[in-house]
Amino acid sequence: MARIGLLSVLLFILTVDVAYGQCSMCRAVLESEEGQQTAKGINNGILYLMAIPYILVGLVGWQIFRLTKKKAE
Repeated sequence: MARIGLLSVLLFILTVDVAYGQCSMCRAVLESEEGQQTAKGINNGILYLMAIPYILVGLVGWQIFRLTKKKAE
């Protein structure tokens, strides 16, 4: 069972081409302009803002893990 889950996750990671963080309306408005530089900048900004909470939660979890490991020793 764990092997199927691992294969599913691996398949999902390998099939993701490009992640877009824009809603469909924002994307339609931004793609109508020439050059698409604004659309790319907005998309990168959205993905950047989305990653910050995950990084912070990971750091807090790592600190908690480190503190509990230190107390156990």
